[in-house]
Amino acid sequence: MSNKRDRWHSRPAFILAAIGSAVGLGNVWRFPYVAYECGGGAFLIPYFVALFTAGIPMLILEMGLGQRLQRGAPGAFAAINKKLEGFGWWAAGLSAVIVIYYSTILAWAWVYLYHSLKLAWSTDVDHFFAQEVLQRSTGPAELGTPVWYLVVGMLLTWSAIWLILRKGVRNVSKVVMITVPLPLALLALMLIRGLTLPGAIDGISYYLTPDFSRLADPQIWLKAYGQIFFSLSLASGVMIGYGSFLGRKAEITNSALITGLANCGTSFFAGFAVFSMLGYLAQIQGLPVPEVTTSGTGLAFVTYPMAILKLPALQVLFGLIFFITLLTLGIDSAFALQEAFTTGIHDKWKVSSERLAMGFIMIAFPISLVFTTQGGYYWFDIVDRWVCDFGLVIAGFLQCVIIGYLYDIQGFRKYLNSISEIRLGNWWVWMLRFVTPIVLLVILVMNIKTEFTGTYNDYPRWTTNLGGWGTLILFAVLAAFLAKASGKRKV
Repeated sequence: MSNKRDRWHSRPAFILAAIGSAVGLGNVWRFPYVAYECGGGAFLIPYFVALFTAGIPMLILEMGLGQRLQRGAPGAFAAINKKLEGFGWWAAGLSAVIVIYYSTILAWAWVYLYHSLKLAWSTDVDHFFAQEVLQRSTGPAELGTPVWYLVVGMLLTWSAIWLILRKGVRNVSKVVMITVPLPLALLALMLIRGLTLPGAIDGISYYLTPDFSRLADPQIWLKAYGQIFFSLSLASGVMIGYGSFLGRKAEITNSALITGLANCGTSFFAGFAVFSMLGYLAQIQGLPVPEVTTSGTGLAFVTYPMAILKLPALQVLFGLIFFITLLTLGIDSAFALQEAFTTGIHDKWKVSSERLAMGFIMIAFPISLVFTTQGGYYWFDIVDRWVCDFGLVIAGFLQCVIIGYLYDIQGFRKYLNSISEIRLGNWWVWMLRFVTPIVLLVILVMNIKTEFTGTYNDYPRWTTNLGGWGTLILFAVLAAFLAKASGKRKV
């Protein structure tokens, strides 16, 4: 096998792949829900502040680090200091965890896509999601058995990931030409339909009108920074891995700016489509817009299906459009997350793309079946909370410290300026050394305080210890093992 590193077909292919990784389910269901929970327009101000003070600076850092060192996260941090290879494996390992439980949402979307043909949730959308789709048990302590059609949805998801990744990033370059523009077109169709519905303007008004008094609430700012990190796939090795497949003279800064703006622009655009539907739903239910929904997951699988059901016409068509949108958004992020981890394995052991894709899936698919059980929803919730609120925050903080203080960041800035269309000033260094790590440290302290002063969603403490802290510790041990393992450079 050749030692030659995979390359993107072109700069547009790289940018589309980076956008595809960043633009995912979080743009359609997580961003609108967080915005909704934080008062609509009041959330948009800290969200865009977070984009320019943390999101884009971190994107430049990660893409540039991968491109300069020509390695995924484990190899890149090992190049900085051999002792840091374990951190690189841990960050990339978070991607592996995320894609394993993230596949659950895609399995749900496959099931809903099938049921959209007959609008099977027409009797009671809450009951349909909880009992007929998930067959949900009473709690995480009651795991139950796998639900067969969720297993089928999971199988379809992993099969799609394998078909895309088995030929490496060159195949990804072709796939993103379809999977990135398609959901944008579908979102546009949903927005056009939503704007024609009565009450849509009320929803849009709630979305765009800021309550400036809420900006004094630090939780809104912390959630804005958290959403930026989650949405842009930061601190998980994804963008370092994608950057490593660029040529040594490839442009970085403008590419990162385009990716960040495209991602957040998509979230902003999706907000119009979702809030127009929420305004319509609020009017037909006789409720104020803030009282329509109370669940992030429910926004995609309860509230939106309910809104589709209430449409005066073309319910089946818009049901199909919505869940196809979820699937195309989700699959891009899923294969990017897997690639972040397997790139590190390829760099160290030179395993082929096809063997890597198959090997990862042979391990990940059986583990993901836990989330298809009757108690799987609760374990999905636990693992998601700990990975996002603790794992990614810790990884992001340590990454800023490593690059800001243990790496020649000024030399790195000069290097990026030598190959990029937009020159970076000292503001970039200040963001990475001070603003971003301080914000992440505050988020981490507040999350730890919340964890140790109560129980998450009233789950038994042993379940959160096992699914939350246990998952993070397990991958820390695995990261240490992979860092100490000998690489095989001969091919």
